[in-house]
Amino acid sequence: MNSKEVKEIQELFSTPKKVVVVPHKNPDGDAMGACLAMYHYFNSTGHSATVVSPNDYPNFLKWLPASRQVYKFDSQNRQSKNAIDEADIIFLLDFNALHRVGDDMKNTLECFSGTFIMIDHHQQPDDVAKYIYSDTSICSTCQMVYHFLEKLESLSAITPAIATCLYTGIMTDTGSFRFPSTTSTTHRIIADLIDKGANNAKIHNHVYDTNSYGRLQLLGRALSNLVVIEQLKTAYIALSQSDLDEFNYQKGDTEGVVNYALSLKGIIFAVIFIEDSEQKLIKISFRSKGSFSVNKFARAHFNGGGHDNAAGGRTEISLDATISKFLNILPQYKNELLNSYEE
Repeated sequence: MNSKEVKEIQELFSTPKKVVVVPHKNPDGDAMGACLAMYHYFNSTGHSATVVSPNDYPNFLKWLPASRQVYKFDSQNRQSKNAIDEADIIFLLDFNALHRVGDDMKNTLECFSGTFIMIDHHQQPDDVAKYIYSDTSICSTCQMVYHFLEKLESLSAITPAIATCLYTGIMTDTGSFRFPSTTSTTHRIIADLIDKGANNAKIHNHVYDTNSYGRLQLLGRALSNLVVIEQLKTAYIALSQSDLDEFNYQKGDTEGVVNYALSLKGIIFAVIFIEDSEQKLIKISFRSKGSFSVNKFARAHFNGGGHDNAAGGRTEISLDATISKFLNILPQYKNELLNSYEE
């Protein structure tokens, strides 16, 4: 985003605007943190903002300031469509293509005649917005929102609520600041957010230390289902719908489980397959260390994509068939897997 575009955006917001802020489907901490930060920013600077999420999000994020004000497109369709119809500007945060919101909401957004602004850190963004702020080197969309406010000369407008939302997104998307994309700039931003009112200890507790009994039991089942393929430095976990049902699965309960597989010594490629019988899908999360690109792997074989070391995908075949497909493809990547460094 160049200086000319920044000036144009500043001019856009020189008069009150109706703003809708949209995350991707099944939003995570980075998506919700970014959207709610923008919600607070615009509502505190003379504009009217609404967050419209494609669907619900995990319970461990529902403490975020103003999370109760979020419309869910799938269950609050009329209110969501009205907000979109009345908007002057729509922000697309933490996703790079309209299909990431689901078909129904995608169709609604494609009819929008106002201005789209995209802020995202995933690879290969679609050309769907008038203004696109894209940077794959930045660890999280929440850090990009901070830089966006900096470009608008609005860092002084960051309230404790905004700081809390941004801190949450950066923390969750960096694995509590441990992933390689966490830079010294990230830490300086985190320090500023703490100075501006983010309570780091409380945020960490809300996100990571409020597990339900069922979620911990499901984690146990996931770990018991872990399969290791030592000769290919790969590990994977499969969770069936019956596994989820047995432990009263709630949205977000499988968040981060794939990282347990990646934490094994000698493993550089980890995958979790999760059956969703309602949507008739197998949802897949890929994680890697080193030079092995799960973004390329997901794009090539599993209708997905993301980052080089973290990506997602899906299939519309059975869980067993999906795992068989994966196992048949995996040996093709033997050289890349063996030559990717080990932590």
